[in-house]
Parts: sequence; structure tokens; C-alpha cells
Amino acid sequence: MSHYEVIRSLGCGGNGQVYLARDTRLGRVVALKFLLTTSRHRIDRFMAEARVTAQFTHENVVTRYEIGRFRDHPYMIPEYVEGRSLREWLDERIMRLEEQ
Repeated sequence: MSHYEVIRSLGCGGNGQVYLARDTRLGRVVALKFLLTTSRHRIDRFMAEARVTAQFTHENVVTRYEIGRFRDHPYMIPEYVEGRSLREWLDERIMRLEEQ
């Protein structure tokens, strides 16, 4: 974890916190996703998600660079994709549907 520099918070959801970070070794911008819960079930699900998505190379699936634990909290380092959050996209879609 020592080679990631947090730039700013990107958001917080039901399971965790996501930050924009810089990989100081490779000089790239990444997302840093921390799972905030210590529930065994959620930790297993979080790690399974990381392992499964790491098997794919597709334009609609972000690349996972690393997974691990920091102070007993699992984290993953996916590529950072600039754009709207899923919450923003859903809110916009709901608004458009309500207007119809």
C-alpha cells in the first residue's frame, strides 16, 4: 500500500469507500476501493468479485491491478475510469423515466 498516494475521495457506498489515487511506482492514476465492513460474508464476496473480474479483458470490465488487506480491511486497486458514477447514471435514468 505504500506506493499509492490518495488524491481525493470519489464516493462512499453501502460496502465501502472509493478514492482516486496515484500509483507512484508506475505513474498511473487508479481507483482505491476499501471494504469497510469486517463481515466474513462480505469480505469473501468482495475478494471473489476481484478474482472473477481479474480473469476478464473486455472494454466494459475494469482491470484489477491488485487486491490485499490494509489494517484488516480488504482493498482492491482497479483502473480508474473517468465519468459518471453508477449512482449518477441511475438517478438520471430514473428522472428521464419519470418524465415520460
